[in-house]
Amino acid sequence: MLRRHAIRDTGRATWGPAPLRWLSEGVCPTPTQQSVFPAYIRAVTAHTDRLQRLAQARHEPVTAWRLCPVVDALPALRGVQCTVAVTPVADRGDLTRCDTPRHLMHYLGLTPAEYASGARRRQGGLTQTGHSPARRALVEGAWAYRYPAQGRRHRHLRLEKRPKPIQDVRWQAQVRLCTRYRQLRARGKTPPQVVVALARELSALMGAIAQQVPVTA
Repeated sequence: MLRRHAIRDTGRATWGPAPLRWLSEGVCPTPTQQSVFPAYIRAVTAHTDRLQRLAQARHEPVTAWRLCPVVDALPALRGVQCTVAVTPVADRGDLTRCDTPRHLMHYLGLTPAEYASGARRRQGGLTQTGHSPARRALVEGAWAYRYPAQGRRHRHLRLEKRPKPIQDVRWQAQVRLCTRYRQLRARGKTPPQVVVALARELSALMGAIAQQVPVTA
């Protein structure tokens, strides 16, 4: 509705407190439009509250899981929230069961297929083996690395209680993957292609963090 009537806020285009206050002040040019607009706002608010309740309900069973320490440690990585952390762990179990990072990438279907005939060798698209929701979650999380590496204060405060090895892996992931995104884009790769490559490396970094977390049998 706002786009249709060319109504734009001069601030940041997010659904934070400031834009919601601006919307509640009455931004529509006619009384009829303004009488309808609050219903849209209530619908958006109701959906946002519902998503928060579902996220909380999804996280509660994880606390009783033996792999909860791993799930709690993985969000130290940028772009890895509860869903992105839970999905690969629920599929694979203990991420340290893979002998090498490449085995984990291959298990998740994030490695390119190979076609060989004699001395000729050609790579194709992803093998797409394994659990597709886990692969999709990693790709969604990898989009966060298209922005430059940074260390914001609130993130440092949230992570200051993490063990030093996990903090080191987290910063290594930011520097490596953000740089990798710019390099691949400079080579002419499309953003979806680049993000899939980052998701492949992100899975290896998640395995590195899992190595630092003790898990009870």
